[in-house]
Amino acid sequence: MCGINGIVGIEAVRAEELVKAMNKALSHRGPDDEGVFTHNNVALGHRRLSIIDLSAAGHQPMSYDGGRYAIVYNGELYNFMEVRNELLSKGAITFTTQTDTEVILAAYAAWGVSCLQKFNGMYAFAIYDKQSTEVFVARDRMGIKPLYYFKQSNAFIFSSEIRSLLTSGLIPRKLDEARLIDYLRYQTVHAPGTIIKDVFMLLPGHYGLLNAATGNFNTTCYWDITSKVSAPSKVGSYNEVCQQVNTLFKQAVERRLVADVPFGAFLSGGIDSSAVVGMMSKVSGARVKTFSITFHEAKYNEEYFSQIIAKKFNTDHHNIKLSAEDFKNELPGALKAMDHPSGDGPNSYVVSKVTKQAGITMALSGLGGDELFAGYDIFKRTKALTDNAWLSNAPLLIRRAGAAVLKNLKSSVAGDKMAAILSLSKVSIENFYPVSRQVLPDEQIAKLVNTSGMQSNEVQKLAQNVISGIQKPGFVLSTVSLLEIMSYMQNVLLRDTDQMSMASALEVRVPFLDYELVEYVLSLNDDIKYPHTPKKLFVDAMGDLLPPEIVNRPKMGFTFPWQGWLKNDLKQFCEERIHSLAKRPMFNEKEVVSLWKRFLNDDKRIIWSRIWYLVVLENWLIENNIED
Repeated sequence: MCGINGIVGIEAVRAEELVKAMNKALSHRGPDDEGVFTHNNVALGHRRLSIIDLSAAGHQPMSYDGGRYAIVYNGELYNFMEVRNELLSKGAITFTTQTDTEVILAAYAAWGVSCLQKFNGMYAFAIYDKQSTEVFVARDRMGIKPLYYFKQSNAFIFSSEIRSLLTSGLIPRKLDEARLIDYLRYQTVHAPGTIIKDVFMLLPGHYGLLNAATGNFNTTCYWDITSKVSAPSKVGSYNEVCQQVNTLFKQAVERRLVADVPFGAFLSGGIDSSAVVGMMSKVSGARVKTFSITFHEAKYNEEYFSQIIAKKFNTDHHNIKLSAEDFKNELPGALKAMDHPSGDGPNSYVVSKVTKQAGITMALSGLGGDELFAGYDIFKRTKALTDNAWLSNAPLLIRRAGAAVLKNLKSSVAGDKMAAILSLSKVSIENFYPVSRQVLPDEQIAKLVNTSGMQSNEVQKLAQNVISGIQKPGFVLSTVSLLEIMSYMQNVLLRDTDQMSMASALEVRVPFLDYELVEYVLSLNDDIKYPHTPKKLFVDAMGDLLPPEIVNRPKMGFTFPWQGWLKNDLKQFCEERIHSLAKRPMFNEKEVVSLWKRFLNDDKRIIWSRIWYLVVLENWLIENNIED
């Protein structure tokens, strides 16, 4: 796990100087080592966090085949020993290190871009071939590791973080006004876009080829997650499906325990993190270190449940008790660690920081379990809406009348969203899913910003593309899984987990996102997953690994008591940034200030999330000197 960057297309001496500055901006991601490679108009930079083969042999940039190839690499290849053995069986290959980095180089030399089909891991890397003057960049299937880039004329700049790109001084610090609308809708900007104009993110499951001589750059999809939603020719009985899920999950956890450093796990006491800890204890042979955030506020405190799992599996457990004052003290560090504005993230920052302070360099997380196994309420709501065909067939005038009544009777975010769904011309997944995931409705956004018109809805376009690629009935839950994975998970949860954990030089691994497990579960139709209690298929697949108290507990989610904090301990901090944002030319000052006042006056339609992500946006724009 590391930080990578590079500049292609400008004079070598200047590029090397700039890459060194970019390396410095990534020092938090890789405190163990750094390096720079230059050749003609190509400069590659690397910051290293040592996880596998801690010796100097793992130094990057790493060269191969007499110096023909050079790589900078961020991530872990979990099956690198299998790939290594396959390469050795081909003969005429000699490895000089025990690293997965060298395996990637050798695989590329042997198979070219097809090497990606061999890899199981989380990664973002760049390989330069002196002979062809080509730069090959790639990102893992699930989008766990980030790769940002900027392309202008013959210059191509890439990095693990946007702030590192900006450090180069080659990129205008300009807000992308079109992407701002995406952020206001969904508390993030969906890849390939970012909040910075002309800065892009390589999509998950994609690679790019850059000709260093001509500057020509093209990207290609090598793994299409949407295509995995298809019924296998023979699924087998429900018990056989459960056994296969158990086998794949166990294999995913085992793969992620390969490390030469101390490791642990985040434990909330929910089904997902409890299953990860339980399986780790079952297969690792060592006492697992676990870490939980707990609160003084009882309604947010999951300590009782995390202690059940810690006791059952005899973990070395660490409770991190937070008060509002504690969090307020950590907030500057969390916001400073934020590489791209987001409505989420500080929770990951705090638990990562304390975990690292306890001597842990790698931790496993339960992220992805809800998205894969239908754990969120949106799965139930979507299934209910699609099963009730009468709702879609009801005359639009009647539905809109019902929506008006609902808005008046139920003054809340949920009531507004249900009213918006009833008002849709057609009540279908591609129409109501984007509404369900929006932070603010379009009519409110139109009041907040000074713009001539709203931009197209990125999640709606995603939903239309996903659904057009699935022509089989009976896959509603897998369709929602795809939408959750490709929108909120990849563009909020994974991005935040990477930047917040790497701020403390902590590597986080996510077994639920092992692509073989993902492919299998997405291929299962609704009859296997539904009707269900939350994540019934996964719970059944785990057998007696999970105690009844965990399976039957109410779902709380991993969150902080924000509503009270923003009105009290963090009020001054938020108010200063809200008023600063309101004065930006892109925003309507009166409407932004009104939104803040409504929140303070307990308007049930203005919950904390509709305020906090505006605070974060302004703080990030100020910290990074972004022009609007």
